[in-house]
This record gives sequence, C-alpha cells and structure tokens, in this order.
Amino acid sequence: MREIIALFLRLGFTAFGGPAAHIAMLHDEVVVRRGWLDDQHFLDLIGATNLIPGPNSTEMVIHVGYERAGWRGLVLAGLCFILPAALIVGILAWAYVRFGATPAGEALLYGIKPVIIAIVAQALWKLGRAALKGWLLAAVGVAVFAAYLLGVDELLLLALGGLFVLAARRLRPGVGLLLFAPPLFWLQAASEVSVGRLFLIFLKVGAVLYGSGYVLLAFLRGDLVVDLGWLTEQQLLDAVAIGQFTPGPVFTTATFVGYVLAGVPGAIAATVGIFLPSFVFVALLNNAVPSIRRSPWAGALLDGVNASALGLMAGVTVQLGGAALVDLPTVLLAAVAALLLFRYRVNSAWLVLGGGAVGLLVQFLLG
Repeated sequence: MREIIALFLRLGFTAFGGPAAHIAMLHDEVVVRRGWLDDQHFLDLIGATNLIPGPNSTEMVIHVGYERAGWRGLVLAGLCFILPAALIVGILAWAYVRFGATPAGEALLYGIKPVIIAIVAQALWKLGRAALKGWLLAAVGVAVFAAYLLGVDELLLLALGGLFVLAARRLRPGVGLLLFAPPLFWLQAASEVSVGRLFLIFLKVGAVLYGSGYVLLAFLRGDLVVDLGWLTEQQLLDAVAIGQFTPGPVFTTATFVGYVLAGVPGAIAATVGIFLPSFVFVALLNNAVPSIRRSPWAGALLDGVNASALGLMAGVTVQLGGAALVDLPTVLLAAVAALLLFRYRVNSAWLVLGGGAVGLLVQFLLG
C-alpha cells in the first residue's frame, strides 16, 4: 500500500502531457522499473479501458492498483492520482474567480484559448487516424458531426453511432440506416445552479463518455452552456485551458467548472460525479473485459461509439473556435501552436504557458 501511495501521488503531481503520456509513464513505472505487470497484461488492461467509458489513463491507474493490492489498491491508486490534480485545479479555479476578470487575467486567457483550439484539433487528427478505419466509420463520424451542429443531444448521438455500426456489421446493412431516422432533441429548461444537479450531470458524463477527454467539451457545452445556461462559451474554454497546463487527468476540468458554478461544494460534487463511474466499472469488469474485446459484436459497438465521439469532438471544436479566434493575433497564435504540435510535437503544457505569455505581451503592446 505504501508503494501504491508513493507512486501514484508522485504521478498525480507530475503526469503532464495527456492520456498517452500518462500511460507511457505508467508503463515505465509498473512494467519496466517495478515488474508488477508484464507487457501483455498491460496491453490487455489498455484494451479494457477502451471498452468502458471514462478517462483511459485514470482507469489504467485504477486497474494497476487493483492488480497490485485488490480493492484497497484500486481505491488508493485512483485517489492518489486524481486528488493532486483536483487540488491544483481547485486553487486555479479560486484564482480565476478572484482575478480572472482583471486585465491581466483576461490577457492570459486571450492568448491561451487559441492554443487550446490547436491542441484539440491535433488530438482530433491523431485519434481520427486510429479510430476511423474504413468508410463506414468515417461516414458515422461525419454524420454525428453534422447532427451535433444541428443541436442533437450528445448522448443520443453516441448511442446511435454505436448501434448503427453494430447493425451494419453484424446484421443487415439496411437495419443500421433505421437508427439514423430523425433523432430526438433532448431539451432542458434553464434553472438555478444546484450542487445536486451538478453531481448528476457529471455522473452522467463519467458513465457514458467514450473517446478522448476532449469529448468532455461536447457534453459540457450541451448541458451547461446550451441547455442550462450556467456557463458561457468563454468560461468553458477557460476551464479546458486550466485542465491543459495542470498534471493528471483532463477530467479535472470538472473540478474547475464545479468551483466556478458553486464554490467548493460544487467542485467536490463535480469531481466525485465524473470519476466515480470509473472506479465502479474497473471493479466490476477488471477480469472480464479483455475477453469481451475479442467479441465481434462488442468490437463493432465500440468502433461506432469511438467514431461518434470523434464527430462530437469535431463539432465542439468548430463551435469553440468561434469564441477563441476573434482577431488576427489569435488566428496567428492558433496557427503557430498547430505547427509546433503537428510538426515538432511540443508538449501542450508549454504551449498553453506560451499562449498566456503572448496574451500578456499583446496587451502590453496595445496598451
């Protein structure tokens, strides 16, 4: 237990770079250095995380904790990885609420937001190359992208995309087309911010969100910006920016949003809500999921959900781009960030910090 606490607390404070970097660091620590798992079992666990919703790197940490020390290891590993990032994000959320509207705070965010658009676009490109295997999945991704821009509910689109590919591959091709009949629109009336409602919103997201952590943007925009009106587009971009230059899981964006909306109780409710399903899924499926992935039915469903998640990600990138790319400097900044990401693979945390510095410089030069 002491080994688990020491390792995952350290990773919680130092694991920058997103899920792929987290998993690479985890492999180095638990396979190469400590020999807790062999390569094949580590790969099997990666396959398991792709079959269940939630943040992949966090679920890998939880899996490793369970393999090493059972139920106590499962809980401790996850908490030690999540809590440092949540604490850092909570402090930054307090500073944002306290100082974000000052000229310096606005200048920082002015420079950071275009960089975030470039980061999400790069993640979309890399994930798309891996997930859109063939014309069927590409078509599903494009259809979900278009439907999302028309206002269709994100959860409904994920379900329809997965079922469509499952039906097209395992049943008759025509059956899948029935699943893209005119979809339902799930609308919610705007209401006062409620801690209980926040918990349920983030619990839903944690229980159904497949794909990259950036798909989180689509869900948050749909629930909190469009349906309830609790957040603005600008605040959502600011939340993603905070999640980018802090260590640990991108899902700690929930901590930031919860604090902005309802203070410390909101931050706790949102954080617990979004991560709780991952603990439950790993506990229930740790031993069974690797064999499920070999099922053609489960594989088809997962491929469809992943393609749909990419479509959602593309849609929200387009929408948030309108809020971030507001003039020539921001367009140029996004272009330079994209070049550094795609061509030179610069760590996204450094780009976010650089974007903030450019924002301050622009404010200084323009007076």
